[in-house]
Amino acid sequence: MADMRLIVAGAGGRMGRALVRAIAETGDAVLAGALEAPGSELIGKDAAVLAGLPASGIEVSADLWSLSANADGILDFTVPAATIANVAVAAERGLVHVIGTTGLSASDMAVIRSVTSRTAVVQSGNMSLGVNLLAALVKRMAQSLDESFDIEILEMHHRAKIDAPSGTALMLGQAAADGRKIGLDERAVRGRDGLTGARKAGDIGFASLRGGSVSGDHSVIFAGPYERITLSHHAEDRMIFAHGALKAAKWARGKAPGLYSMADVLGLGV
Repeated sequence: MADMRLIVAGAGGRMGRALVRAIAETGDAVLAGALEAPGSELIGKDAAVLAGLPASGIEVSADLWSLSANADGILDFTVPAATIANVAVAAERGLVHVIGTTGLSASDMAVIRSVTSRTAVVQSGNMSLGVNLLAALVKRMAQSLDESFDIEILEMHHRAKIDAPSGTALMLGQAAADGRKIGLDERAVRGRDGLTGARKAGDIGFASLRGGSVSGDHSVIFAGPYERITLSHHAEDRMIFAHGALKAAKWARGKAPGLYSMADVLGLGV
């Protein structure tokens, strides 16, 4: 099979540059396009040079429709509004769409689901192998431990991250809720301040820290009577997410249209 031709959305951002480097490191994918928002000062610049690599001849563009004419997939770690705009074009062109954007609302997800009858979409709050294995463990732990064990999720990211809790924290919370067979929206407690009253049994708490250059730290705490279990993952470089996204794109190539997760890609069955 020919090399997979991939577009990187948000090519000038931190994740976008990591994705460009990851593509350059793999032997069966090539950079076919680099996308940025209209009006970006990066339009016209060489995407590989922005990523610290030798020039590739692939210039950053704001025109996804033109870029997608000669592509097989798009790697999308942007912002919700940009991802939703990209969804329609990717579906129309039949591109594999790998979505790592966080902060997606319920209505955003509804838009994404609406196109999955036409193309394969892999969407996940985190693309790393380790985090997805962690989610499987969290679900199993939540199944095994009753409500006498309180579940709290702590995450920390770099100072520039704009959404909280992180998509990964929410993914882990969903895994815990699935294990307990409860609705996350009804039982999530996001941040506490002032006189909050006693913790309610069965709630799933979230706390978010921001600072420095942290790529991503996540801990899920099961706090029971006289003992505490902590499951943790520490990302040391965002290249783990880039390589995970590449794995997802190559896995989805040729798959039937539908909405897939990294659990599907990794065969975790959660």
